[in-house]
Amino acid sequence: MNTFNHIWLPAPTNLILLSDDVHIWKIDLNQPESQLQLFRESLSSDEISRAERFYFPEHRQRFIAGRGSLRTILGRYLGIEPAQVEFEYQQRGKPVLAAKFADSGLLFNLSHSQNLGLFGVSYQRLIGVDLEYIRPMSDLERLAKRFFLPSEYEVIKFLPNEQKQQVFFRYWTCKEAYLKATGDGLVQLEQIEINLTPTTPAQLLVTGDWSLQELVPGDNFAAAVVVANSGINFQFWQS
Repeated sequence: MNTFNHIWLPAPTNLILLSDDVHIWKIDLNQPESQLQLFRESLSSDEISRAERFYFPEHRQRFIAGRGSLRTILGRYLGIEPAQVEFEYQQRGKPVLAAKFADSGLLFNLSHSQNLGLFGVSYQRLIGVDLEYIRPMSDLERLAKRFFLPSEYEVIKFLPNEQKQQVFFRYWTCKEAYLKATGDGLVQLEQIEINLTPTTPAQLLVTGDWSLQELVPGDNFAAAVVVANSGINFQFWQS
C-alpha cells in the first residue's frame, strides 16, 4: 500500500488555495482538555447541543475536536475567527459554508473515524472525503455482495483473508467519497463502479469528469477523496 502514502506537512502560515488546488488536512481528534475547551468556545449553540447528545464522553470529545478544528482551518482561509464561521446543512446533513461566504468559493468535506479526522478543501470544485478504520467484520463478504458490483465482490471473495478487510474498506471509502462529492443520496453504492487491485490505486468508472485519490492517513485506515474535474494539485497538511 506504499503507493497511496503521502507526506503530511505542517501547513504554511499563509494558506493559498489556487483554482487547481485541493488541500487535504489530517486532524488528531485526541486533544487535551485545554484545547477541547478552546474548540468548544468556538462552536455554535446547535453544535454544542449536538455534542451534548453523545452518550460516551470520547464521542463527544471527538465531535468537539472535529468541529473546532474545521472552524479553525476554515477561519484561516477566510481570514476570520473560528467562532465567526457559519454553516448551513444540505441533504444527508452535509455542512457547507453559509451563503454569506459564497464569494470565497470554498467548498469542503470532512470525515472522521476513531481518533482521526480528514478534511478536504477546494476552490469551487465539488469534493467528497471518506475515512474508515479498517476493522474485522464477520459479515464482510455478505456486505460486499449486497453493496458492491458483482465484479467487485468477486475480487474480494477470492482474496486471502488478510487482504479482504483492507480491500473492502478501499472500495467502501472510494464509493462513499463519490456519493459525498455529488451529494446524491439517491445513488446507491452498488451503482458506483470502482476498479482496483491490492497493489494498484483505484479508478473511478462513472460518467462525468471526476478525480479520485486514495490515501492512507494512518495505520489501519483507508481513505479516499473525490473531486470534480481533473488536473488536481493535491497538498497534504497536518494540523
